[in-house]
Amino acid sequence: MLNNYSTEDKVLLAVDCIIFGFDEESLKILLIKRDFEPEKGKWSLIGGFLKKEETLDIAAIRILNHLTGFQDIYMEQLYTFSKVDRDPVERTISTAYYALINIAEHDKELIQKYSAKWFDIAEAPKLIFDHDEMLDKAIKRLRYRASTKPIGFELLPQKFTMRQLQKLYEAILAEKLDKRNFINRINSFDVLVKLNEKDMKSSRKGSYLYMFDKNRYDKKVLNGFTFKI
Repeated sequence: MLNNYSTEDKVLLAVDCIIFGFDEESLKILLIKRDFEPEKGKWSLIGGFLKKEETLDIAAIRILNHLTGFQDIYMEQLYTFSKVDRDPVERTISTAYYALINIAEHDKELIQKYSAKWFDIAEAPKLIFDHDEMLDKAIKRLRYRASTKPIGFELLPQKFTMRQLQKLYEAILAEKLDKRNFINRINSFDVLVKLNEKDMKSSRKGSYLYMFDKNRYDKKVLNGFTFKI
């Protein structure tokens, strides 16, 4: 058993955050233009270093809040990246998280302040270090989670149309879904509340708005319910 920490190697521990958003048409990723060397001026994930008094989760929340102004964000630890040469400056291990936010509600002034920008996933630029690998793993995890848990609702406004919901899942899964089958599948879950309100932007007649009922979902899960798209 180790009894003298002073003889052990010291390494930096970073936290990198993959922030996903949805603009009612496509899945997006929030990137920041790096303002220091190395790789100054290139696009990067949002990140920072773990402080001595922090857990990894607390560090990720701090970093996300610093850029978006949000406290209560869906967030999940993704993977730890530890290649010896992943950072050319110093030996650095990074634990990556992915987060889901509603683009319409985030703090646009903070985004502009830090030279951050939303990119369509399909059009994202090449990223520094191993951030492309982080993004790829995050997309795969998001697709799996969204098909087995209702985390996709984190990317939508509180009230949404069925068309918005279908467009979201098509964006996440990167595939076209049959409208009738999708609606029937969603309705079979019985976790949405149909409102007596319409979104009049979509058509002359308008489209009914819905809300996700988390309490109903949680009760159904206790009884063995499985959410699967």
